[in-house]
Amino acid sequence: MMRRVVVTGLGAVTPIGLNTDDFWDAIKKNTVGIDTITSFDSSEYKAHLAAEVKGFNAADCMDFKASRRMEKFSQYAVAAAFEALKDSGLNIENEDAYMAGVSVGSGIGSLSAMENSHKKLLEKGPSRINPLLVPMMITNMAAGNVSIQLGLKGKSINVVTACATGTNSIGEAYRSIQHGEADIMFAGGTESAVTPIGIGGFAALTALSESTDPLKASLPFDKNRNGFVMGEGAGVVVLEELEHALKRNAHIYAEVAGYGCTSDAYHITSPMEDGSAAAHAMELAMKEAGLAPEDIDYINAHGTGTHHNDLFETRAIKSAFKEDAKRVPISSTKSMIGHLLGAAGAVEFITCVKSIQDGYIHPNVGLTETEEEMNLNYVRDKGINCDVNAVISNSLGFGGHNASILIKKYIA
Repeated sequence: MMRRVVVTGLGAVTPIGLNTDDFWDAIKKNTVGIDTITSFDSSEYKAHLAAEVKGFNAADCMDFKASRRMEKFSQYAVAAAFEALKDSGLNIENEDAYMAGVSVGSGIGSLSAMENSHKKLLEKGPSRINPLLVPMMITNMAAGNVSIQLGLKGKSINVVTACATGTNSIGEAYRSIQHGEADIMFAGGTESAVTPIGIGGFAALTALSESTDPLKASLPFDKNRNGFVMGEGAGVVVLEELEHALKRNAHIYAEVAGYGCTSDAYHITSPMEDGSAAAHAMELAMKEAGLAPEDIDYINAHGTGTHHNDLFETRAIKSAFKEDAKRVPISSTKSMIGHLLGAAGAVEFITCVKSIQDGYIHPNVGLTETEEEMNLNYVRDKGINCDVNAVISNSLGFGGHNASILIKKYIA
């Protein structure tokens, strides 16, 4: 029999809040964290807006010397992990450290480290490259630094599946606990790619919104959507084997009950047009949880605000949910915080957990008008206060990666 897995700690660094409580309060106020890019001059770029993390100081939440050897994506992950640790009430010194692991991914790692070092290489030669360039740049260092800073000696992995990274990271941590490889996993995603190459590259792909109005830039499911807005930040949660959590009287937020993964095997950037593979991921998550479409109270959609994603994800939901597709409320957190790439699924997982805890479903902020085929129950204008017992969170990544995770209210 598979072991049950519960959520006992939450940590977030986002464009609308540097911790989980501030983030969730901002969500309930429909706060949009999108503005003109400040980290570099974007005047010559096609895209001028991003959802940047503001006011973050790594020294406030970790050792100053250690933080100097981390790029932002690692700093965000460590900060979120420390918050999740404190929230969980765990004392790692009292645990078997080899049964406490990490599954924190980043889709890109540090573009800024590469950009700065390449400039130095061209201007001053190879002898001036920072000796720590590689360990500061590579994607696994978020997981590595979380492990080091928290003293976690168990399984430590870095899942990289583009925009599905955060959800896959939490899903793989869930599997690790189910199968007895760990009792505790710190899981999530992190990203900091609002850089010249990051913005320039995605803009060249015509994936980014070119809007100059922060309130009309990230418009998931809207008829006038024209691309996603780059965001940054991190989400890390503590997943724990149920009996382990009960033994220490932990506060249990919710239970992870299902996880489905598929591949489109179709195109490097475009989702499959009929949404069939993404639908199958949702079906797998529901099957594992022993739930049916009528049992799902909310879908936190991938909802990037690109033409293809929102249309094809809509088709996927129709395929997976059949007659319940038009009933279930759907919203995208990206309408407020942009697209956090490898961190998106993790922060959206936290949103789902808080929705269950507070009985609140946030709207698609900015959504005014959909188009003919997109006729589902996309929440608009204001949030919904209701009982939320079971939710699905979707993440779809370049390369055809589909990940769906099902979270439900914990019942003893």
